[in-house]
Amino acid sequence: MRSHLLNNTTAEHYRRTVTAGVERVAAKLAATERPFSGVGVDELSPVVDAIDLDRPLGDATAALDELGDVYLRDAVYFHHPRYLGHLNCPVVIPAVLGEAVLSAINSSLDTWDQSAGGTLIERRLIDWTTERIGLGPAADGIFTSGGTQSNLQALLLAREEAKIRPEHYTRLRIFTSECSHFSVQKSAKLLGLGPDAVVSVPVDSNKRMQTVALARALESCLAEGAVPMAVVATAGTTDFGSIDPLPEIAALCEQFATWMHVDAAYGCGLLASRERRGLLEGIHHADSVTVDYHKSFFQPVSSSAILVRDRATLRHATYHAEYLNPRRMAEERIPNQVDKSLQTTRRFDALKLWMTLRVMGADGIGELFDEVCDLAAEGWKLLAADPRFDVVVQPQLSTLVFRHIPSGVTSPEEIDRANLHARKALFASGEAIVAGTKVGDRQYLKFTLLNPETTVADIAAVLDLISGHAEQYLGDSLDRAS
Repeated sequence: MRSHLLNNTTAEHYRRTVTAGVERVAAKLAATERPFSGVGVDELSPVVDAIDLDRPLGDATAALDELGDVYLRDAVYFHHPRYLGHLNCPVVIPAVLGEAVLSAINSSLDTWDQSAGGTLIERRLIDWTTERIGLGPAADGIFTSGGTQSNLQALLLAREEAKIRPEHYTRLRIFTSECSHFSVQKSAKLLGLGPDAVVSVPVDSNKRMQTVALARALESCLAEGAVPMAVVATAGTTDFGSIDPLPEIAALCEQFATWMHVDAAYGCGLLASRERRGLLEGIHHADSVTVDYHKSFFQPVSSSAILVRDRATLRHATYHAEYLNPRRMAEERIPNQVDKSLQTTRRFDALKLWMTLRVMGADGIGELFDEVCDLAAEGWKLLAADPRFDVVVQPQLSTLVFRHIPSGVTSPEEIDRANLHARKALFASGEAIVAGTKVGDRQYLKFTLLNPETTVADIAAVLDLISGHAEQYLGDSLDRAS
């Protein structure tokens, strides 16, 4: 079995095996004609369940053949131009190269003696990002598994900076827009805050936080004897791509001595954009910022970071273990990244972004993100001019939320059912993938445009498919009723 270990004696075996895998994936990518096969859970589950994991195949070629049947054939392919679903991006090749390198070397970024140069590369990328944001010379941060972890750590720091004893955590309040990410509520629960900890602030017609309402909520908080722990502003909401008014929110945070966190998991691509960088005006006032490079920087999952204005606040995540990072190492200025992370063992995910910047440059990333934002603007014009659809808001980023309005149907409930059916039928066909959400109590559909290869013609074609499925459902419903 030692023949399967990657080392100096198996380097050639490693090269042949990985090359064979790359060739399989490349062939599948080249031949993929739709984003999904349309396979159902009931069809695929028995195939996976039938595999006896206690009887190894013993051969990588046989394992790759099997993988084709249980995964590659039926995977959801984000690189396809008609994948318009969630915030999943096609990935750039330099990042995939970085992924191959980091997986083989298998550095762990928790301590210097496990990573060496990897530590310095990650730290340089953190500095690069904080410089782009404008957080100042005392800024720092750490790579994380994703936006949910980044938001959790940011709110942990905010809770500790509020200097409230644990028995009084029920007095703490977090203010965020009604369109913000669910991880804010999840973080509040994990942090032991009260059930009323998260205060939902109304949004305007463009789905941006209303700062007048925020000011009133902060005033009420103080009047009730509660403590405003943090305001979470969103730079790119998951559903609408809307960006909250960051300068006004920053001013209120300063007035009420409240931690300002900006969840820029989606909108962080603007940091690399030469055309739209101004949409993030005011982000430099934040105490902490979440960025997801695996969304709008076209990186493979996972690649996220939490960034802070004052590196001293990261001490709230520090724990010194004698076997790993004893206190004396900090005194000796040995750079152990575990000192500021919620994780211990941690992949060298930063290498993917490093390779991307060294090959493409930040402008290259920004140009790709600008392309999908331009595409969303064209898609909005298409939807706004089409009487078959109701589109909610003109996009700031690359998301379109809309719903099909069938001809001759006036029941909102029936329209909801038609849109739900259209999404489900489209997914089952494998021809395209779209997401869904609710606006108020009504069912809507969503295009999340993160693929520069997607065209306006693709959007138009998918809209026709949606309309066709919705109308067919209504026709079938009438037949059943008659």
